[in-house]
Amino acid sequence: MAKKEEDVAWRDRKRHLGLPISFTIYKLKEDRLFVQEGFFTTKYEETLLYRIRDLSLRRTLWQKIFGVGSIVVTSSDKSNPYLELKNIKNTMEVKELLHTKVEEMKNKKRMRVNEMIDSPFDADGDGDIDFDDNTF
Repeated sequence: MAKKEEDVAWRDRKRHLGLPISFTIYKLKEDRLFVQEGFFTTKYEETLLYRIRDLSLRRTLWQKIFGVGSIVVTSSDKSNPYLELKNIKNTMEVKELLHTKVEEMKNKKRMRVNEMIDSPFDADGDGDIDFDDNTF
């Protein structure tokens, strides 16, 4: 019997004509956003929530007709700076949940967006602050 994931805050599939009939699965956990794509060859991507810089919502006329929309996630992640959660249900609620989780992780890590972008303390350019003995 499959064990249910307890720490998943949200889960959905990419939808076609409003139906979850695709092999793209989106999951939101406490600290990461996961995307799993494919059937024969499966690709797994994850984005750390504290690296997310911007969220936007987009709904075309067809998406409105079928009750879905897309959330565009912009992050400082080097491997996946632009991520689109395509054709998901309840887009406004999911965007607000994602925003809340992102802010929680940034507060937990004590990070702000202005600390991640072009910070003089980010020597290696990975979006986090690098402290050494010569910084202060």
